[in-house]
Amino acid sequence: MSFGYRVLGFGSGGSSFAPYDVDYLIVAGGGSGGPAPGGGGGAGGHRTSFPGGTKISLDQAAIPIDVGAGGPAGASGSGACLNRGSNSTITLASGAFSSSGGGAGVNAPFGAGCLNPGGSGGGTPHQGSSSGNGNVGSYSPSEGNNGGVSGGSFSGSGGGGIGAVGANATGCGYGSSQGSPGGAGTANSITASSVTRAGGGGGGAWPGTPSPGSGAASPGGGGQGGPVCGGATKYPGTNALGGGGGGGAYSPLGPNEGGTGGTGIVIIRIPAAVAPGALGVSPGTNTVATDAPTGDKICTFTVDGILTVG
Repeated sequence: MSFGYRVLGFGSGGSSFAPYDVDYLIVAGGGSGGPAPGGGGGAGGHRTSFPGGTKISLDQAAIPIDVGAGGPAGASGSGACLNRGSNSTITLASGAFSSSGGGAGVNAPFGAGCLNPGGSGGGTPHQGSSSGNGNVGSYSPSEGNNGGVSGGSFSGSGGGGIGAVGANATGCGYGSSQGSPGGAGTANSITASSVTRAGGGGGGAWPGTPSPGSGAASPGGGGQGGPVCGGATKYPGTNALGGGGGGGAYSPLGPNEGGTGGTGIVIIRIPAAVAPGALGVSPGTNTVATDAPTGDKICTFTVDGILTVG
C-alpha cells in the first residue's frame, strides 16, 4: 500500500488484544549540511495523520519506537553523501511504519555526481546541478520535498523541508555569492500546541567582496548556512524537530564543516474514548501527557523506547 503500512487485525498480543486506532506524527533525523561551500541538509521525513488523516492501529502490547538521529557533520573532502539522517520507525505487529532520514547536503569536491535523496533532499554545493530528491519512501501524502540546485553559483543551495523545496542558489561563476535558504517546515498541533518541524538547512556562502550572507535558517528547525570566514562556526538542525543542518561556508581558517542534522521525534495521540487503562513509555526521558480539553493521551518519544498499552 502506498501509505506504508497494513492493518492485519490482531497483533502479537494474541486474539485477546484489541487494537487501538491512534493519530501519529513521525519525523526522522535531518541530514547534515555539506562541507564548504556546501548545500543545506534536507529535513527528516515528516508524516502525520493529525488532524483528519488516516490513523494507524496499535496492534500489540509492546511497541518499539526508534527516533532517527541527525546526520553527523563531515569535513571538506571527507566523502560523498554518507551523512543522511536516520529513519524514525514505529514497529507494529503488521510491519514497520517509518519516515525517511533527511538527505545530506553535498560538499564541493563531489558536486554534481553526488545525489543526496532523503525524506527531504539535501541541497547542492557550488556549481552542483543535481539536487537531492525528497520523499524517498514514496509515501502518499509525501514525506518531504527536493533540495535546491546551485547551478553556476559558487554558494550552496538550501535543503528541502516538508513545507517547501530548498531555494536554488543564485550567482554565476567564480565570485561572491549568497547561500540560499532551506525549505520551510510545517506546523502541527498534535500535542495541543502548534509546533513547526522538518525545515531544511540553509546553504553555505562563497566569500568575496561584498561579503555575502549565509543561507537563512528555515522555520521548522533548519540550521542557517555557515558564516563566511567563520572558521569552526557551524549551525546544526534543531533536535526533536528533524531540521537539516546548515551548509558550511568556505574559510581559510577551516575546518569548513556543515552543521549536524537535528534528531527526529515520534508522537502518538490516543483518543480518550479508546485509551487503555494501562499506558506507559520508556525510558523516562519520553513522556505521556493528557490533553485537558479532550482527555486524549499524548505519548512523545525523543529517544528510542517502548510504548506499552493495554
